[in-house]
Amino acid sequence: MSTPNSEWPARHSVQNTARRTAAVINALSAEVPAASAAGTVADVLRAHGEPGPVSLSAHDIAEMREVADSLREVFAAEDADMAAAVLNPLLQRTTGTFRLTSHSNGSPWHPHLDSHDDAPWGEWFLASSCLALAVLVWDRQRPPGGRCASPRCRDVFVTLNSGPARRYCSRRCATRERVAAHRRAQA
Repeated sequence: MSTPNSEWPARHSVQNTARRTAAVINALSAEVPAASAAGTVADVLRAHGEPGPVSLSAHDIAEMREVADSLREVFAAEDADMAAAVLNPLLQRTTGTFRLTSHSNGSPWHPHLDSHDDAPWGEWFLASSCLALAVLVWDRQRPPGGRCASPRCRDVFVTLNSGPARRYCSRRCATRERVAAHRRAQA
């Protein structure tokens, strides 16, 4: 294999895989029709380092949506024990064994937990997401993130720092809720 792309370690770190998981979960929100979700999920996957064209069928989206609904519960966990209790059955659903792959020398060596390099998208999403989230729980002994506290938002997010607990998925949601609280107080 030629010299690896210098972006590879950053694009495929456990943290970025967890961020990709959250972004895909959010893109697969139940409010988004399957036809729109396919393009959005493909864009998310390419933005997180998936090479080449990403073609997702309606069946792929349905499988990934089912996985996303299960993974959403990991982000809802209040502590490491709850996160592990959700992750362990999901890890048992993966069909492969832990292995290293370079995709026939097309990339640097990295771990996989799916059945093979060309596994279906739903299987790959479950396996890669569970692997990254399990490592984060193991390493930090706390949930990998959370669900947005805004009642108008269903998004999940990854928390990578050790500062105060994060409540919102974005500054936009936090600001919207602060403004709404201020307006309620003024009324």
